[in-house]
Amino acid sequence: MNLLQPSRAFQFLILAVCLALTAGCARDPNVRKQKYLASGNSYFDQGKYREAAIQYLNAIQIDKTFAEAHYRLAQAYERQGIWAGAYQELLRTTDLQPDNAKAQIDLGTLLLSAKRFKDAQARAEEVLTHDPNNVDARILLANSDAALQDVSESLQEMQTVINLAPDQPRVYLNMGYLQLNAKQAAAAEQNFLKAINLDPKSIPARLALGNFYQQQRRWAEAEEQFRDVIQRDPKNPVAYAAMASLFESQRKRNEAEQILQQAKQAMPDVPGGYSLLGEFYFLMNDLPHAAEEYASLVQQHPKDQSARKAYIQVLVLNKQLDEASKLNEQLIKQNPGDIDALVLRGQILNAQGQAEQAVLSLQATLKQDPQNPAAHYSLGMALLASENTERGIAELQETIRLRPNMTQVYQALGAVAVRKGDLELLRQTAEGLIAVQPALPEGYLMKASASLGAKDVDEAERNLQQAITLAPENSRGYTGMGQLRLAQKRFSDANTLFEQALAKNPRDLQALAGLAQMNLAQNQPGRAVARIQEQITKEPDDNGIYELLGQVQLSTKDYSAAEQSLTKALDLNPNSVEAILLLTTAQIGRGSIPEAIESYQRAIRQDPRDIRAYILLGSLQESQGNWQDAQQEYQKALAIQPNNPAAANNLAYIFLEHGGNADVALSLAQTARRAMPDNPNTADTLAWAYVGKGVPGLAIDLLQEATNASPANATYHYHLGVAYQKNHDNARAKAQFERALQLNPPAPQQEQIRRALADNVGG
Repeated sequence: MNLLQPSRAFQFLILAVCLALTAGCARDPNVRKQKYLASGNSYFDQGKYREAAIQYLNAIQIDKTFAEAHYRLAQAYERQGIWAGAYQELLRTTDLQPDNAKAQIDLGTLLLSAKRFKDAQARAEEVLTHDPNNVDARILLANSDAALQDVSESLQEMQTVINLAPDQPRVYLNMGYLQLNAKQAAAAEQNFLKAINLDPKSIPARLALGNFYQQQRRWAEAEEQFRDVIQRDPKNPVAYAAMASLFESQRKRNEAEQILQQAKQAMPDVPGGYSLLGEFYFLMNDLPHAAEEYASLVQQHPKDQSARKAYIQVLVLNKQLDEASKLNEQLIKQNPGDIDALVLRGQILNAQGQAEQAVLSLQATLKQDPQNPAAHYSLGMALLASENTERGIAELQETIRLRPNMTQVYQALGAVAVRKGDLELLRQTAEGLIAVQPALPEGYLMKASASLGAKDVDEAERNLQQAITLAPENSRGYTGMGQLRLAQKRFSDANTLFEQALAKNPRDLQALAGLAQMNLAQNQPGRAVARIQEQITKEPDDNGIYELLGQVQLSTKDYSAAEQSLTKALDLNPNSVEAILLLTTAQIGRGSIPEAIESYQRAIRQDPRDIRAYILLGSLQESQGNWQDAQQEYQKALAIQPNNPAAANNLAYIFLEHGGNADVALSLAQTARRAMPDNPNTADTLAWAYVGKGVPGLAIDLLQEATNASPANATYHYHLGVAYQKNHDNARAKAQFERALQLNPPAPQQEQIRRALADNVGG
C-alpha cells in the first residue's frame, strides 16, 4: 500500500465530515437567508421583479428582522407598481434600520407621491438630523415644501442643494421643475440650460428642456432637443415617444407615426422601442391599427410575451373575443401561473358576458397574487357587470389603495357614481383623483360634474376653470365650461367656449354636440347641420361626426338625409353599434320596417352582449303586432342582463296582455318598478299586474301617479278605469273610460274602452 495514499476508511471519514459540514451550512438560517437574498438580487438584475420578490419573501420567512431583504422587497414591489406593498416594506426597513438614509428617502419619496406631504417632509428631516449635507434628503425636503404650497421655502431649500452640489446637473433639473411649478418659466429654462451646460450629453436634461419647450408651444425648439437626444442615443425609446407626443400635440399624425416607425427600425431587438407604434395606436384609441401592429409584432417576436399580451388586450377591446381567448389560453398552457394571462382570462370572460365565471376566475387569481392591482380592477369590473355593485366598488377602491395613480379606476368609479346618482361617491372619487394627479384636468372635470349635480354652479365653475388653467391645450375644460354656459342659456359665451375647444381638438364631439344643441335650442336646425358639415371638411374620416350629423337630422325628421349620414359613418367604421341603432331610427321614420329589423339584427351580430338592440327590436316587433317575436327579443335581453328594467317591464306587459304567467309578469313588473321608481310606464305595468292578480286596490295609487305624470296617455286612463271598476267604484271608472275616449286612442283600444263602458254599472 502506498503510504501517501489515504486508506479507504480515512477517505470515508473525510467525506463524512464534509457532508456534515455541508448539511450544517444548509441548515444554518443565516446561510439560507443569504442564499435567498442572492437569488432575489440575481432575478432583480434580470428585470424579473416578481420572481425576485418571491425570493426576498423566502428570506424574510427565515428572519423577519432581515432589513436588507425587506428593503430589496420594497424595491421589487416598486418596480411592479405595488405601492402598498412597497410602503409596508420600506416602513419595516426603517423601523429595523432608522439610520438607513436611502430607505428613509425612498419612503419619503413614496409618501410624497401618495400626497402625504407632511410625512414625506418628516422623513427628509429625519435623515438631515444625522446628515445635514445629504443632497437627496434636501431634494426631498424641497419637493415636500413645494407640495405643501410653501414655494419660497421650497426654492430656498433647493438653492441650498445647488450650493452643496453645484456640479450635479440633476439639482438644476429639480430646481427647474420647482420653478415651473412656481410659474417662473424663464428661470426654469435657465436651470434646464445650466444642467445641459454642465453635461451636454445628459439625456434627462435635454428631454426636460424639450418637454419645457413643448409646454410653451415652442415646437421647433422642442423638436431640436428631442432630435439631439435621438442622434446621441438612437436606441432611446423615451426620445422617440417624446417626439411622437410633440407631433401629436401639433395634430401631425403622419409625422408621429413616421418617427415611431423610425424607432422600430432603429431598435428591432429592443421591446421598448419596436412596440412604441402599437402603444401609440392604442393610446389614440385606434384599435384597428393597434391590432394590425401588434399582430405583426407577435409574428416578428414570438418570444415577446408582453407584445402578445398587448395584442390580446387590443383584441378584447375590439370584441374579437374568440381569437383573444385562443391566444391567451396558449399563454396559460405554457405557464399556468402567468398572472397577467390569468387576469386577461377574467377580462375575456367578462367581455363574453360570463360575469359570474369571470368573478370566480379572478378571485382564484387573487389567491395567487393578493396585491395585484390589475386583478382587483378586473374583478371590480366583473362584479359591476354581474350587478354586484357594492362589492364592485369595494374592489375598485382596493385597486386605488394598491395603485393610487391608476387613473382609469377613478374613471370607472366615477361612471358607477353617475349611474347610481351617487353624488357623494362622485365627489369623493374626484377628490381622490385630484389628490394623486393634481396636475391633470380629469379630477376637476369630474368634481365639476358632482358640483353641477348638487346645483352648486359656483363650485362647478371653479373646478372647470382649474381644469382649463392646468391644461390650457386640452379641449375638455372648455367643453365643460361651454356646457355650463349652455345650461345657463348664455348662448354667446357657450358658442365661444365650444369653438375654442374645437380649435384645440377638432375631434371633440362633445364640443360639436354642444354647438348643435345650442343651435337647436335657438330653433336654428339649419345652422346646426351646417356647422357639423363644416367640421366634416376638417375631419372627413371621423365617423363620430357623421353620427352626430345623423342625430341632428333625425331630430328634424329629415330621415333620408340622416340615413345618408349614418351610412357614411358605417362606411368609416362598420363596427359602430351606435351608428347602426341610429340608422334604424331613420329607417323606421321613412317607413322601411324590414330594413330596420335587419339593421337591429346587424347590431346584434356586431355585439351580441349589447342588449339595447334586443329591446329596441322587441319594441318594434310589438308595435307591428308581432308580440311573439317581441317576447323572444325581451327574453334574450333578460338572459344577458336579468334585471334590466326596460326588458322586464315590456315582457311583463306582453304576458299580461296575451295570457302569460301572471306570477312571472308580476315579478318582472316589480323588478322594473324597483329600478325605475319614477317612471309612469313601470307604474302602469305593475298596476296592471295587480289588476290581473285580482288586487285592484293596490293598482289605483300607481295608476293615479301614471295619469298625473302623463295625462294625455289613453292607456293609463283606461287601466285606471278598470281598476276602479274592479274595486266597485263605478262612477270613477266611468269618468276614466270617458277621458280615455276623449284622447282618441287607436281603434282596437277604443273598442276595449267602449265594451268596458257598456259593462260598467251605476255611476
